[in-house]
Amino acid sequence: MRDPRFDELSRVLLEHSVRMQPGERVLIEAFDIPEPFTVALIAAVSRAGGVPLVSTYHQPVLRALFLAATEDQMETIGRIERARMESVQCYIGLRGTHNASEMGDVPPEKMDLYERHWWKPVHSEVRVRRTKWVVLRWPHPAMAQSARMSTEAFEDFYFRACASVDYERMGRAMEPLVERMDATDRVRIVGPGTDLSFSIAGIPAIACSGERNIPDGEVFTAPVRDSVEGVITFNTEALYRGVFYRDIRLTFRGGRIVEAEAGDKSAQLNELLDVDEGARYIGEWSLGVNPLVLSPMCDTLFDEKIAGSFHLTPGEAYDEADNGNRSQIHWDIVCIQRPEYGGGEIWFDDDLVRRDGLFVPEHLRALNPDRLLAADPA
Repeated sequence: MRDPRFDELSRVLLEHSVRMQPGERVLIEAFDIPEPFTVALIAAVSRAGGVPLVSTYHQPVLRALFLAATEDQMETIGRIERARMESVQCYIGLRGTHNASEMGDVPPEKMDLYERHWWKPVHSEVRVRRTKWVVLRWPHPAMAQSARMSTEAFEDFYFRACASVDYERMGRAMEPLVERMDATDRVRIVGPGTDLSFSIAGIPAIACSGERNIPDGEVFTAPVRDSVEGVITFNTEALYRGVFYRDIRLTFRGGRIVEAEAGDKSAQLNELLDVDEGARYIGEWSLGVNPLVLSPMCDTLFDEKIAGSFHLTPGEAYDEADNGNRSQIHWDIVCIQRPEYGGGEIWFDDDLVRRDGLFVPEHLRALNPDRLLAADPA
């Protein structure tokens, strides 16, 4: 018997996230996803009048491909994948893994070939800019382990966080925050090991309530590229290219990361930030508000939505909130400011906006977890 949660998640993806219309082509990329869910999603696309296209991937196979990467090989794959992405109107990326460190021993120069010739021209330049797209993870036991939960408990949490959130209400509650950020010049963030300031003047704030990520719950913008000053210490573990980084501390001068530390991974961190000029500048800043996502699990798609968090992103800026920074990387690094994680404050133009993870002004309190989860949000 098919899990009924599959049908509800498929409905959210098609009706709310990509808003698929009859006749539209939908590219489904399934990375280590259980066949029953992929089958359920294909059936849902077909029932709604869409045209499903499917590719399945397995992380160990991709690792072997990346280890064998050459310039010609990745350029060839990139051309083929770009042509396919250009032929669809919708994209659903189902991303699972049985081992979060599967790519951890792929040499950086090999991952660089993949990112330059496959990821950037296909996903950054076409999928993100030209399709209606959404990406999500899958609750494999490895992900449950990262969340320090049993597999069954994590699956229950996953489907609640992904398909049971009222994204329409969340979107309405985000509107005052978008207006406030659009009217803001200076942002200051303070907390343990952190005193950071930057301008967001003239760069739009974008509300994310289930249209691009599942789960969702963030409002993002970007700092004026050269305006970031000060120091930030992150209190969550971060994963990039299969490598785990802890205790990341970044120092900024004139918008540029001039010092970067991450304990015994400091050399690897600096090597990553030296991949191109834009990697040492920030392409995104965002506030997380999902009331059901409270603890980090070293998965960016979940961690960046944590209620009471923010994330800062070395690398490429999004077109919707563009500060002009260009890079082949885009790495969201998360800091949680709720009291159990050390607390902290965010100020907009000398007004206290959030303290210890909770919004302070009355017109923004609808985004606090108790209000987003309340049966009556008033």
